[in-house]
Amino acid sequence: MITENLSRNQSPNWQKSLANVVRDTDTLLELLELKPEALSYRPKNFPLRVPHSYINKMQKGNWDDPLLRQVLPTALETEQNIHFMLDPVGDKDSAQQKGILQKYHGRALILTTSHCPIHCRFCFRQHFPYDEHQAIRHEWSDCVAALAEDNSISEVILSGGDPLSLSDARLQTLCVQLEAIPHIKRLRIHTRFPLVLPERINSAFIAWISSLSLQVVMVIHANHANELCHKTPAALLQLQQAGVLLLNQSVLMKGVNDNTTALINLSNALIRHHVVPYYLHVLDRVQGAAHFEVDEPMAIALIKQLRTLLPGYMVPKLVREIAGEASKTPIG
Repeated sequence: MITENLSRNQSPNWQKSLANVVRDTDTLLELLELKPEALSYRPKNFPLRVPHSYINKMQKGNWDDPLLRQVLPTALETEQNIHFMLDPVGDKDSAQQKGILQKYHGRALILTTSHCPIHCRFCFRQHFPYDEHQAIRHEWSDCVAALAEDNSISEVILSGGDPLSLSDARLQTLCVQLEAIPHIKRLRIHTRFPLVLPERINSAFIAWISSLSLQVVMVIHANHANELCHKTPAALLQLQQAGVLLLNQSVLMKGVNDNTTALINLSNALIRHHVVPYYLHVLDRVQGAAHFEVDEPMAIALIKQLRTLLPGYMVPKLVREIAGEASKTPIG
């Protein structure tokens, strides 16, 4: 049962914060004491979107802040590259039915929503046609029925968008339906909320997530150690105390974390907060993100350096996702 007691006209604090995200480039730059540029790039199809709680982690006056670089639209996004595409990981081809993607044996992914608390400029689904694939209509009944018929599936992944953009009531409705399917044993949630809007992890969320009989795994997405500060450690601690296994996946990006110091600091910060460094992805080649790409030889050199400088359990697996392959492809 969701324990947070709210009247009909009230919303949880996190929803109020989500409604108050920064959507204007000039406003973001002014908050960071940076002089807005007259020709600032303002994309129409994937606009700026960033919560104040994430902006508060950025260094004022620093154009090269690694968190700012992840969210600030630039004209580099308009440059065309024949090797970059709208659907770099083959999501559309892996759609089994509306709302379900199935790429790997034993696992199925539900596209719960198109909404995210933050628009990362490297997002591999920034061009994805969510209206054609969302499963939220009818409270996922068709989606859940399809999963119930396939007893090869033992793990369901909630993705999007960001599944925690949904209310507790809607998320709990879905999870209780999944919990009732005997062959489903694990629930995996992919989310940026603990990093970008940590107040989302409140007592109401913890109450119902900890009541599930499913094993719950949460994959957060930190690319830099600076993301693991302010209220994020408290949110991660609450999740751990609720029995949630925490993993992290990162994307290797030019100007964000493409050096050993940044990657070592990230692994140290993750382990300090009991989060396993799971994957380090080379960039998915989505149209508009070519300026973030680190070439593969450099990526391999970096991961080899990490192996000499860190204990093995602190070194993430360097991987690439190739459309149509039966698993992530290890590199180096």
